Amino acid sequence: MESLAQLEVLCERLYNSQDSAERMHAENTLKCFSTNIDYISQCQFILDNALTPYALMLASSSLLKQVTEHSLSLQLRLDIRNYIVNYLANRGPELQSFVIGSLVQLLCRLTKFGWFDDDIFRDVVKESIKFLSQATSDHYAIGLRILNQLVSEMNQPNPGVPSSHHRKVACSFRDQSLFQIFQISLTSLHQLKNDAMSRLQELALSLSLKCLSFDFVGTTIDESSEEFGTVQIPSSWKPLLEDLSTLEIFFDYYALTKPPISKESLECLVRLASVRRSLFTNDATRTKFLDHLISGTKEILRTGQGLADHDNYHEFCRLLGRFRVNYQLSDLVIMDGYSDWIRLVAEFTSKSLLSWQWASSSVYYLLGLWSRLVSSVPYLKGDAPSLLDEFVPKITEGFITSRLDSAQAGLPDDISEHPLDNVDLLQDQLDCFPNLCRFRYESSSMFLINVMEPILQIYVEKAQLQTGDTSELSVVEAKLAWIVHIIAVIVKIKQCAGSSVESQEVIDAELSARALRLVNVADSGLHSQRYGEISKQRLDRAILTFFQHFRKNYVGDHAMYSSKQLYARLSDLLGLHDHLLLLDFIVRKIATNLKCYIESEEVIDHTLSLFLELASGYMTGKLLLKLDSVKFILLHHHKEHFPFLEEYRCSRSRTTFYYTIGWLIFMEDSTILFKPSMDALLKVFMTLESTPVTMFRTDSVKYALIGLMRDLRGIAMATNSRRTYGLLFDWIYPHMPLLLRGISHWADTPEVTTPLLKLMAEFVLNKSQRLTFDTSSPKGILLFREVSKLLVAYGTKILTLPNVADIYSFKYKGIWISLTMLSRALAGNYVNFGVFELYGDRALADALDIAVKMTLAIPLADILAYRKLTRAYFAFLEVLFNSHNVFVLNLEANTFIHIVGSLESGLKALDTGISSQCASAVDNLAAFYFNNITMGEAPTSTAAINLARNLAECPRLLPELPFFRYSKLSLRLFYIRTVATNGVLAGQC
Repeated sequence: MESLAQLEVLCERLYNSQDSAERMHAENTLKCFSTNIDYISQCQFILDNALTPYALMLASSSLLKQVTEHSLSLQLRLDIRNYIVNYLANRGPELQSFVIGSLVQLLCRLTKFGWFDDDIFRDVVKESIKFLSQATSDHYAIGLRILNQLVSEMNQPNPGVPSSHHRKVACSFRDQSLFQIFQISLTSLHQLKNDAMSRLQELALSLSLKCLSFDFVGTTIDESSEEFGTVQIPSSWKPLLEDLSTLEIFFDYYALTKPPISKESLECLVRLASVRRSLFTNDATRTKFLDHLISGTKEILRTGQGLADHDNYHEFCRLLGRFRVNYQLSDLVIMDGYSDWIRLVAEFTSKSLLSWQWASSSVYYLLGLWSRLVSSVPYLKGDAPSLLDEFVPKITEGFITSRLDSAQAGLPDDISEHPLDNVDLLQDQLDCFPNLCRFRYESSSMFLINVMEPILQIYVEKAQLQTGDTSELSVVEAKLAWIVHIIAVIVKIKQCAGSSVESQEVIDAELSARALRLVNVADSGLHSQRYGEISKQRLDRAILTFFQHFRKNYVGDHAMYSSKQLYARLSDLLGLHDHLLLLDFIVRKIATNLKCYIESEEVIDHTLSLFLELASGYMTGKLLLKLDSVKFILLHHHKEHFPFLEEYRCSRSRTTFYYTIGWLIFMEDSTILFKPSMDALLKVFMTLESTPVTMFRTDSVKYALIGLMRDLRGIAMATNSRRTYGLLFDWIYPHMPLLLRGISHWADTPEVTTPLLKLMAEFVLNKSQRLTFDTSSPKGILLFREVSKLLVAYGTKILTLPNVADIYSFKYKGIWISLTMLSRALAGNYVNFGVFELYGDRALADALDIAVKMTLAIPLADILAYRKLTRAYFAFLEVLFNSHNVFVLNLEANTFIHIVGSLESGLKALDTGISSQCASAVDNLAAFYFNNITMGEAPTSTAAINLARNLAECPRLLPELPFFRYSKLSLRLFYIRTVATNGVLAGQC
């Protein structure tokens, strides 16, 4: 660098230039400051002499990277640390905020990394107190920023730092410094309470929040989960938490400040409301704490102060929701202000429900609170009234009304944001509702029925017309979709305490009858022409959801004979007097959807999911086989009856469809259903087999092949026993030449090769020991030969094709599926691979050879960049080193070195499955070396000679560090013995 001025110009360009080439040049020029430790003194020179904040930022960020990525000496780190403290004290007030932030981060990173190296690093809190003692507000702000950053730094792991070391430092910091820092934050809040410097107030509040949000026990708190909803504050904090001024200061700050400061006050209160019960000395102190929480929230509810701000509003809802996590209803009702508090919370909830557009993401916490309260009613003791009888029915009715109002309001500008399409939000809002509804089930269900009846009547009348107002119908369908979703979540929870089973079953039947009646209406008259409409699809998705929830309680395997009252009432209302009739009703709806929704992949998938649930249940599957509608499906599963099979956009759904059919075909222990059910697929096979070579590259053949492969994969997935697999094997094996023909002609078309290769990868998978052939059977060998032919045909073609922009879809995806297919075939334990060499059959050798060539064609960086490719690659290497070590050792030296070297990357992977596979591979290689070279007189086999030669040529071949962490005992013994004798294991070549 010629001059400091030149460097300042480059820094200006680095941070401000709009020209990417100019920024890249500046970055490359200045990279040396963050990568070369010799430039650390230059960074100090820049900090001392530079005039622009961007040069200071470069020096600070470079030092941060040096400290993070390099193992600097203790003395050097101490010198940097002392220098930064003095620099902030002397020049801090005049620096830009982003420069101060970078320097503070550097100081805190040094503190964390050196926490156990020298006591001086632990004096950072004392240094911060010196800043707080200065007369200027700028120094005070720097002191608070240091403490804020220090708590954040200690609370989050750093890349490259073992989690165990991070946790050790965090625990030590928690025990020695965190409580003092929290005290400092509270003292600051009290001192700054009447101060106009909102910047300092925000820093002090932020510090309190970071202290209360600290990961005290080493498990990250999921704030939306009850399971981890308790804050595990240490017992040493007890006096401070029992001092009610601690709680009051945050309520005071909420009242005094404006957003975003007021929001942080509420966040602190959320955490204080979640403090573990055992922290308090006795019930009396905990009761006082709760009383102040109730008083504070009651005042906010009464005045509504700050709740016009959406962030405040949301955080306040979270605060109210926290009452359900840490306090029981019995704790609340004994409070003096409970009656006023519960009334205000009920009014607040009702208003929130009416403001559904503004508060949709916040209502979840309120409904969760009420759900928890009503769940506690059966356990409530004493005479203190809960008042829930008065408020809960109103909230239940308010929720139903608000959902219908949302439908009446019409669609949002972005249709994808429709509340009925947002599955996660829909589930959050509805999950808590069943407990509320069943609390006073008779009145709530009657309200729901009274609301639904006129809407359903309008829908019935519209069905009888030939034309109608589309917009009006969309609103009606949206309302009915909401009601059906509500009924679905109600019947999802079968009963609750406090009411008789029989009475609740009767009410369930009343509600379910309305939903079932709606099915017939929705598929008749004018409505049958609306399958392409979005609102009709939403309604049918709601109906499918209802079927899924209803069948689990009243049609599922565990509820087949325990629902007499429900079916008695359904018989009166709809004539559905048993499970079989109801199943037939559901299946007919499934068939209707599969016939009519040829353009909605989402509805098709939802429908098939329900069909598979029914078929895979043991009792429901048996019952389905008794239905004529199911028998028809098993014999007529082709595009004439199910047009979605002809739609390419639904081709993925075909696998699920045929997986379900396979479940049903193989349900009975006989072959009666198998051959008739496969006739439709047989016709496709015969058509494709008779297609001339000149016509095999047409679109009709392409789509027929794709469909057939997806269909057969579904059938293959359903074979879970030796008998069922044997049926499919005998049926499909004569047609294997078509698969080879397909892969040969369409190797350059992933749309064809992907489903074909996935079919074979499924077909060779020996799950549940389904591939168990007789000892005299050649089927295992025949199957592997077909795998080898397919693999060689595909690999030979794909390796000759040029790369394209989307190389993963074009090449890598097919290669990883091929590797998976071969790995499963090699590890299936149904082929004696020695037969191939004995009889001069090249099937095994060719398959392994082309597989290795495909892996070598992909850069290791790309293998590690794609998760599925990574898993397939290392799974293949594990199989190779486990059963085919000789093949690996006989590879060319460069290939062998590349493969063994890649194992180190796998050993360092975060995925334990991959690291275990690599450890197993290295373990087998180590055992071979130990048994054939170290312990032998002299290597005699070609494989042993090759291994000895490779290690002699590249003595630093095998990775060193991962051995002790990942390998098995034999590998560790091998490491010790070989290092002691030959010294061949020292690192990466």
